[in-house]
Amino acid sequence: MNYRFYNARILTMQTTDILEGELWVQDDKILYVGAGGDVAAICQKLSIESILWDREIDCQGNLLLPGFKNAHTHSAMTFLRSYADDLPLQDWLTKQVFPMEAKLDGEMIYHLTKLAVLEYLTSGITAVFDMYLTPETTAQACVEMGMRCVQVSGVSGQEGFEASLAKMEERYHTLNQLDPLHSYFIGFHAEYTCSKALLEQVAVMAHKYQAPVFTHLSETKAEVEGCMERYGISPVKLLDSLGMFDYGGGGYHCVWLDAEDMEIFRKRNLTAVTNPGSNTKLASGFAPISEYLKRGINVAIGTDGPASNNCLDMFREMFLVTGLAKLKEQDAAAVDALEVLKMATVNGSLAMNLPDTDVLAAGKQADLIMIDLHQPNMQPLNNIPKNLVYSGSKQNVKMTMIRGKILYENGAFTKAYDVEEIYRKANEIIGSLR
Repeated sequence: MNYRFYNARILTMQTTDILEGELWVQDDKILYVGAGGDVAAICQKLSIESILWDREIDCQGNLLLPGFKNAHTHSAMTFLRSYADDLPLQDWLTKQVFPMEAKLDGEMIYHLTKLAVLEYLTSGITAVFDMYLTPETTAQACVEMGMRCVQVSGVSGQEGFEASLAKMEERYHTLNQLDPLHSYFIGFHAEYTCSKALLEQVAVMAHKYQAPVFTHLSETKAEVEGCMERYGISPVKLLDSLGMFDYGGGGYHCVWLDAEDMEIFRKRNLTAVTNPGSNTKLASGFAPISEYLKRGINVAIGTDGPASNNCLDMFREMFLVTGLAKLKEQDAAAVDALEVLKMATVNGSLAMNLPDTDVLAAGKQADLIMIDLHQPNMQPLNNIPKNLVYSGSKQNVKMTMIRGKILYENGAFTKAYDVEEIYRKANEIIGSLR
């Protein structure tokens, strides 16, 4: 379909200046971003004869910007939302999460992922970086619902050694060819759930395909101390010594990195994906975001799963990124809101290897959202980009478009979704697992 968005404010994220004008979408790509004017003249400039619109949308001065990239999540953990709260991380994992997850099957994960997709759309999230148990059914759910999804392997020592490596390699081939909306990364759950032999083989595979690797990394102080006891070095240094990051990648959480760890991140061009909501709820600590930025480390933002957060809300995460950094540094100027907005859009695209989704520009994928500025929390219009971080909320998401398709608009989902059936199925699943 071809869309003309006019009378719009546009935050392209190429800069943080607001452009007043139009954005055109042709099929799955952005055709034009500019001041607008005579359509025939613009078509001539674009070297096209003419264009027929399926819809012309008057934005009424509302804001268009790239969709948010949720750079770390476990979508199907919707079934544990508010089920195992107020526990330390290790108790939460070993006594609640792992036993319940052992009861899941692929069909359950398929339905539970659909519930997460609905929530992503209401939060203006147009791509997710997911790690969970049955990647095939997660991919199926996301592709069916139009959600852009990058998955990463969660290989761990809980699985059969050789079988799990072979399965990861098979998925690397098949799931990277599945659909334009889907891709798959080499990875593993965490250092503390893998033997050194398994980690070495993951690194070998990364070298074989010259591929980036992502994992949960230095999430808690106990995790780092445990690695020091086992190997005498931190998780980051251990993985780097194995050649794990020779082709890039990064870590989720990255709360407890020391100066040498950070230098490895800088040298290897790794991404630190911060998850402030989850780290706050599980009392894991404060990631040193200011120091990452000073060192030029790419920082992206993830919600983590809905069992540990418990909501999939990028507005809350953005506020927490800057708010917690200010508390940690005792400096109200720490981590500027404009940097945070970049983390939630451009930096997430870089981490997920989605270069065509980072900014709004001709030729890029039409993954964009509209923010309703005609609500009290967005007025007055003193500084729109910063207001998104400090005052914005899910209630301001007026539209979410992925790959040129509007999936959520004016508080309603596309008619292709049977929303009530998705809710019913999720509740049926959790009822059967108790």
